[in-house]
Amino acid sequence: MPLLLLLTGLWGSSFLFIEIALEGVEPTVLIALRLLTAAVVLVPFLALRQGAPAFRQLRAGWQPVVVLGAINAAIPFTLIAWGQKHIDSGIAAIANASVPIFVALLAIRFRPSEKVTGSRAVGIAAGIIGVAILAGANPEGGWWAVAGTLAVVAASFLYAAGALYAQTHVENLEPMLLVTGSTIVGTLLLAPLAVAQAPGSMPGWKVWLAIAVLGIGGMAIGQYVYYVLVKTHGSTKAALVTYVLPGMALVLGIVFLDEPLTIAAVVGLALVLLGVALGSGMLRPSRRRQPAAAHAP
Repeated sequence: MPLLLLLTGLWGSSFLFIEIALEGVEPTVLIALRLLTAAVVLVPFLALRQGAPAFRQLRAGWQPVVVLGAINAAIPFTLIAWGQKHIDSGIAAIANASVPIFVALLAIRFRPSEKVTGSRAVGIAAGIIGVAILAGANPEGGWWAVAGTLAVVAASFLYAAGALYAQTHVENLEPMLLVTGSTIVGTLLLAPLAVAQAPGSMPGWKVWLAIAVLGIGGMAIGQYVYYVLVKTHGSTKAALVTYVLPGMALVLGIVFLDEPLTIAAVVGLALVLLGVALGSGMLRPSRRRQPAAAHAP
């Protein structure tokens, strides 16, 4: 499926480009510029595609857009970038793949209709164990490596909360409209911190290229490709990117950043993906499946 491969490349490479951009700017600056770049692309795209009615819809449904701009964009993106200052990009990608596990975990409390069966409970447990292994996968990094992994896990938790919030509070906004609005909000929320932490000298061209790729490729184009996949092939097939993305990021980190491939990383990846498969029902063909949540990292 060409679109799935394209999306895997766009999102899987995001962790690599975050590492490159962090060589010249702080996490808040990186993410503010990434969101601003995405907004510069998405706003004209939305204007050409839907015109003025789209922005009237945004104004009418501004409250959930603000919430999602915070918990689905500004905060988790910054947490991932901060985490990658202390851990390898491949470890960050695997930890970020735990989003569907947290969706299943939160659904126990906030969506009682989704019962937790034996296999789903096993999936949640396997995913949590995988994340715990990842937290200790970089012993030379000490407690900062543990903190970096937990920052990415916290971002995954926020993504999961955002997914459940969107299902219950956002009914009238088209997905791309919601993405555009939350991107604008995320930019505005991070702008003061980004200005305060702006670098004293102009970053090099590699940093700017990485930010452009993250904003245009990972955010603007990536989100559009994902929703085209959902529309043409269904959400379950589109969510397959959740399973292949961390492996792609792990390989890119090894090839381009000389990151080591550790046994802990491989075991953590296997457990997290097993947890995602069981938690989303992918390994329960006889029952109704719940597509794994997929988000731009």
